[in-house]
Amino acid sequence: MEDNITTDHIMPATQDILMYRSNIPKLSEFTLSRIDDTFAQRALDADGGVLVAGENYGQGSSREHAALCPMYLGIEAVCAQSFARIHKANLFNFGIVPLEIDAETYEKIEQGDDIQIVDDVAEAVRSGKEEFTISINGDWEASATLDASEREREILAAGGKLTHTKMQHDEGGAAPADD
Repeated sequence: MEDNITTDHIMPATQDILMYRSNIPKLSEFTLSRIDDTFAQRALDADGGVLVAGENYGQGSSREHAALCPMYLGIEAVCAQSFARIHKANLFNFGIVPLEIDAETYEKIEQGDDIQIVDDVAEAVRSGKEEFTISINGDWEASATLDASEREREILAAGGKLTHTKMQHDEGGAAPADD
């Protein structure tokens, strides 16, 4: 995807779509439809994958569905040159790894490329690792950076905020008030 992909590009908010707001399977069918109307089906057919974008990915409103629906479709990570702050927080909350890539890597990746995170993501996130290696088609590798606070890492390692909160509860304590 290009630069400045908005949350409205990711999850359109038109009247005909918003009526499915609580029906995530149906709503997810519209994910990225303004950019590529075949995306949702391709993501389902591929059992998920990785999104690639330019600068300022996720700008605009703080629409949680712009992270929830890609998660539902199996998206595991977004590799972008930079992220809009609120959307990046929503990616953490839904267990999607936001990795920053440089312009050269972005330019070399093509739609349909097979992108794999080489590192054990959960372990790398827990250990505080910042530099990740991504493999593209098994032919070449690039570096990607995870810029995350300790708290964001805890949420991501748990698989998202809901799971993180449940784990806190199950461990005998209430979730902090800011959760």
